[in-house]
Amino acid sequence: MKYISTRGQSPALSFSEILLGGLAPDGGLYLPESYPQFNDADLSEMRNMNYGELAFAILTRLIDENDIPATDLKAIIDKTYRADVYGYTRDSQNAEDIAPTLKLEYNLYLLSLSNGPTLAFKDMAMQLLGNLFEYVLAKTGKTTNILGATSGDTGAAAEYAMRGKKGISVFMLSPHKKMSRFQSAQMFSLKDSNIHNIAVKGVFDDCQDMVKAVSNDHAFKSQHKIGAINSINWGRIIAQVVYYFKGYLAVTKNNSEKVSFAVPSGNFGNVCAGHIARMMGLPIEKLVVATNENDVLDEFFKTGVYRPRGSSNTYHTSSPSMDISKASNFERFVFDLVGRDATKVRELWNKVDNGGAFDLNMSELNAVGYFTKVTSYGFVSGNSNHANRMHTIRVAYNNYGVTIDTHTADGLKVALEHRDVNTPMLVLETALPVKFEDAIVEALGSKPTRPASLNGLEDLPQRFDVMDFDVAAIKQYIVDKTT
Repeated sequence: MKYISTRGQSPALSFSEILLGGLAPDGGLYLPESYPQFNDADLSEMRNMNYGELAFAILTRLIDENDIPATDLKAIIDKTYRADVYGYTRDSQNAEDIAPTLKLEYNLYLLSLSNGPTLAFKDMAMQLLGNLFEYVLAKTGKTTNILGATSGDTGAAAEYAMRGKKGISVFMLSPHKKMSRFQSAQMFSLKDSNIHNIAVKGVFDDCQDMVKAVSNDHAFKSQHKIGAINSINWGRIIAQVVYYFKGYLAVTKNNSEKVSFAVPSGNFGNVCAGHIARMMGLPIEKLVVATNENDVLDEFFKTGVYRPRGSSNTYHTSSPSMDISKASNFERFVFDLVGRDATKVRELWNKVDNGGAFDLNMSELNAVGYFTKVTSYGFVSGNSNHANRMHTIRVAYNNYGVTIDTHTADGLKVALEHRDVNTPMLVLETALPVKFEDAIVEALGSKPTRPASLNGLEDLPQRFDVMDFDVAAIKQYIVDKTT
């Protein structure tokens, strides 16, 4: 198994060789040369597996034995997917069941992904990534400086996964004063010496652009051993593929059945994992892309136009982890959409990287039917706003007795719009509601339950630095902290 760049101008490499770096040298994103396939017999065998066994069955198809031996990979997975790591569950759920499903009504479910240490779905992949990083670094005798950007949940998940890890320092950029109080406190209260938080005066897209600019400075990246933790990192994506299989197997009785997934979407990483699961043979009917007021992806799936907004046109919303107008992982999907034509991807992203847009429906590109393939891939979309998500939180509470966070509410709202009652629909939960307490109080008039261990989190001392949007400044910051 080798990995290639979506832009076609970087050499094919092994999983370990691409794990730390994130972006390929040509600025593209890594994908496997071809997707491994899971057939009917494979799916039948998976029905008797727990989450760790399922992860092993999938990841061994994506990571060569001569790269990471199967015994080592199994040890890493066993270390990651333990009930004491993913131990937070609702009263009706089994604490031993990682990523349990919660039935709301006939053929409508939540896929519970927020029972990890930071109470967000990002833990599902980040805990694995932390252990993979530590393994590869120890094996090679190297160190790394991870540079990442977060709109809220990625940062906390990354820092909790990497804190205290040998050979790893984390530099996390976040938009200043644009995360929830809980999200900020989770990150900024950490005292570990290898964790560095930088609040950028701007929006998430500014933070993400700074990360990409540093990653594209190949001399600096090499000299200062810059690694990536955002969902541009292929290790994140393959870990997320696993819970699509888990959700499918949990709500079906045989492999002839199909299911649909509704996915709250900002950076397109989570739903991209669903696309890859389907490309690997998982019987998915629809992938429902749910956006908030930052509806760049919804616009694309309805019109074929991909038009990222500038930072001044990115809205700060009550589902802040989706306040993104330039979806980094979208390039992976478009690479498959255009028949893995790297020349075409370079042409399209040249427009995007220069502040423009592209149109796969109305322009000359439609002569080969690119956008019509979106329908055959089973993608649909919708958007949500503040009033919608407040209403949906109330509906979930009153009709199903479940409190959901604002992002999951966006997913449920759009799921109900695209639901076929004859096909199971799983809404991917993104975070526990305590992370967005102010919004829950507005919707329901009471505070959500929080784990006792997190009482008083917002009152802890916080440690972070404030910075302007300045690529040179973040480079100097990394140099100062590592020399």
